[in-house]
Amino acid sequence: MEKIIILDFGSQYTQLIARRVRELNVYCEIHPFNKAPQMDESVKGVILSGSPFSVRDENAPKPDLSAFKGQLPLLGICYGAQYLASAFGGEVQPAASREYGRAMLTVGDKEDALMKNLPATTQVWMSHGDTITSVPASYRLIAGTEDVKVAAFHIEGEQTWGIQFHPEVYHSTDGTQLLKNFVVGVCGCKQDWTSESFVESTVEELRKKLGDDKVVLGLSGGVDSSVAAVLLHKAIGHNLYCIFVDSGLLRKNEFDEVLESYKNMGLNVKGVKAGDKFLGDLAGVTDPEKKRKIIGRDFVEVFNEEAQQIKDVKWLAQGTIYPDVIESSSVNGPSVTIKSHHNVGGLPKEMNLKIVEPLRLLFKDEVRRVGRSMGISENLIGRHPFPGPGLAIRILGDITPEKVEILQNVDKIYIDSLREAGLYDQVWQAGAILLPVKSVGVMGDERTYESCVALRAVTSTDGMTADWVHLPYEFLMNVSNEIINKVRGVNRVVYDISSKPPATIEWE
Repeated sequence: MEKIIILDFGSQYTQLIARRVRELNVYCEIHPFNKAPQMDESVKGVILSGSPFSVRDENAPKPDLSAFKGQLPLLGICYGAQYLASAFGGEVQPAASREYGRAMLTVGDKEDALMKNLPATTQVWMSHGDTITSVPASYRLIAGTEDVKVAAFHIEGEQTWGIQFHPEVYHSTDGTQLLKNFVVGVCGCKQDWTSESFVESTVEELRKKLGDDKVVLGLSGGVDSSVAAVLLHKAIGHNLYCIFVDSGLLRKNEFDEVLESYKNMGLNVKGVKAGDKFLGDLAGVTDPEKKRKIIGRDFVEVFNEEAQQIKDVKWLAQGTIYPDVIESSSVNGPSVTIKSHHNVGGLPKEMNLKIVEPLRLLFKDEVRRVGRSMGISENLIGRHPFPGPGLAIRILGDITPEKVEILQNVDKIYIDSLREAGLYDQVWQAGAILLPVKSVGVMGDERTYESCVALRAVTSTDGMTADWVHLPYEFLMNVSNEIINKVRGVNRVVYDISSKPPATIEWE
């Protein structure tokens, strides 16, 4: 499979480069700059990312380019361009003022392969504190801005380019065309990496890898595990055993509804009701991190007990996706803020199972496209993300069966109302939070002293950042009235208008 290699120097935009390349139906991989893969025949080109470092820093990343520079097409973006200049005889100095934000690029050589089909002037996005002040004699300038003379260059005699702006960012209006010029025009990629081709090749690989072995998979009702299950089912059929654990912390009726949808898909699924165990172990616990650890431990115990009842299982399937893979091998090492809970957050070593991760090459939006291409219903594919610990981290303070029931009823009214109003698909994630405070209210002629709930709705692409959604006032009014009228124990509804950062999407 032909591919583009992206070497990561720690830029916040590196994943975005990969997403833009993949939107061109070209497969690409991200690798740390100091762990470049073997440059075999499948590699059609290399992209050097930006970086928070300055090339002038003593500890700045210094890659070894000898395996591909001058031999394969190479594009340096921001830090990558500055390194190509400074490491080969040019000069990089601090910019007179930080060059950040929109700028107008003037194309100096419209015939250059990287600049083809770009207008004479185009908006680009700058984000650097240094600037290239001089380049070696063999470096030909092909574009600049009013403040950045060396905005783009081409090394004569090589298929090597450097640009000091970010074509991967939406603010660069012709950035996709520039990347297409490099990936398709220069590297010659065929643009044949589609959802359909991914399904076909992955199913074939899974058949070869797994043979007649049995595989166990923990389903969560979410997009990733559902798509992974269908891919595996296509490959090995009845040898896939799925376990769907009800922690008692799912949305109202979710266990039965999702279980039914899985059975309609032909999957071999066993549903396990374990709410009593989870709620019993969580009784009296208020610390969010302790909640997560208890839930993670209980999932492992329940899953382990069920999996051991299946004879001769050799593989554990997981819905790991590409951002998880990138994080675990990033330039700066694994994140120190990794959550302490996943649905099957690590299994006992005595299970001795090998791991299979059919989605480990895909971003979230690609997982959804693959799911749609396999005919999975939109009810599953379009579902909002739901936290692994479930409603436990949307109930602030201690958890009781009564609080869970209140929040389930509130959540159902809210989510159903979003669907009925045609707003659900405009929201990335929505949910209700039961607050650990009570307030005075009046219903009829009676004074009440009951709970307050907060409604949350955000837009996002990957959950790393998020903005609150401007839901219509009339919609919020109707939802608030319905919740207060129909859910006993709630007499006040508020709406969370915090973005991430500084707030997080979930409250715990």
